[in-house]
Amino acid sequence: MNVFTRLGVREKLDRAFIPKYGGEIVAACGTRSTKFYFKDGFRSQGDRAYQVTRSEFDKLLLDHSRESGAEIREETTVEQIEFSNDGVALEWRDACGSSSGTIHARYLLDCSGRQTILGNFFKLKKTYDHLQKFSVFAHYENVDRPSGIDGTLIRMVRGLDRWFWMIPLTATRMSIGVVMDSATFRAMKLSPEKALDSCIDEQPMMLERMKNAERVSPVYSAGDYSYRNAKLFGDRWLLAGDAAGFIDPVFSSGVFLAIMSAEKAAAALDEILRNEALKPRLFRDYSHRVNRVMDMYLTFVNSWYRGKEFVEVFLNPTEMLQIAAAVNAVLAGNEGASFSVKWRMWLFYFFVRAQRFLAFSPRLSLRPQKPNDPAPRLSLETRVV
Repeated sequence: MNVFTRLGVREKLDRAFIPKYGGEIVAACGTRSTKFYFKDGFRSQGDRAYQVTRSEFDKLLLDHSRESGAEIREETTVEQIEFSNDGVALEWRDACGSSSGTIHARYLLDCSGRQTILGNFFKLKKTYDHLQKFSVFAHYENVDRPSGIDGTLIRMVRGLDRWFWMIPLTATRMSIGVVMDSATFRAMKLSPEKALDSCIDEQPMMLERMKNAERVSPVYSAGDYSYRNAKLFGDRWLLAGDAAGFIDPVFSSGVFLAIMSAEKAAAALDEILRNEALKPRLFRDYSHRVNRVMDMYLTFVNSWYRGKEFVEVFLNPTEMLQIAAAVNAVLAGNEGASFSVKWRMWLFYFFVRAQRFLAFSPRLSLRPQKPNDPAPRLSLETRVV
């Protein structure tokens, strides 16, 4: 959010998108849920982010760059990249094939997203074998939601072998999807459309808000999307955002990592363009910082998928030593570099690991209640403060 203020786009974002004040995680068995609000994060400096439709968000930033003086070339293909000791040359051609040329620059910042053009060119891209996930999702109108700021929260329903998201995009529209192992999806032998309907139909914690829902988009799918590049810089280039790496989206880290890395890359290049002697140190510092934040989210993601213990502990937050507030802060975009956040996160992961052997928090089945099953225990809602 501070970067958006620096860029001068906060007013544009306020007009275009609804705010996001936090999130809610619900056990699929319906026995426990937790809401967390960004304002309650450890040493919080803000109370909100945005719920965005990526295509509209990206275009807003692109147009703002153009208005600020950047030269923008859309529908243009880079056909060849050639590096030299003192710069880089890009051969380009427009979509119609009627215009082409060469751009010369001192440095190249690769922001090509999951195409990660330089990562593939230099064979740096490494996938995570243990995070081979598959997601199916669509947009829906008229999904029930609470009033007030609770109506802006992302809702995540955690099942035993899958999890669901419900993300408000506008006052009436939501993105709804499910994530599972790629092998689980293949075993279903269903089309993405039927798989999404089937998964939702089996999940009461989703159906309770979708009685009047109407799907208004195609069903989209994505698979095996977690990866990392082994190196984030070279003599004349840097990787930023998804071009550097993408960690599973469960904790909404994608846009945060993109914006954070873009700001740090811009700061490094600004100094280097004035004094190239600083390049070795600044490029190493940039790589270290981006990799450290990706490591932080990867630890979160690994813990989330490893077993039920993460969600059992998370859904039983404690005010002790402000551990819950530190977890909240990391989810709100705190980079977790300060020791005061680090040791609290170490304690959190200690309790998660210990939960496997000793139930500090109530055990959860995470299995949806079927119509003929006994009624679940009274749902317990807690709030991270």
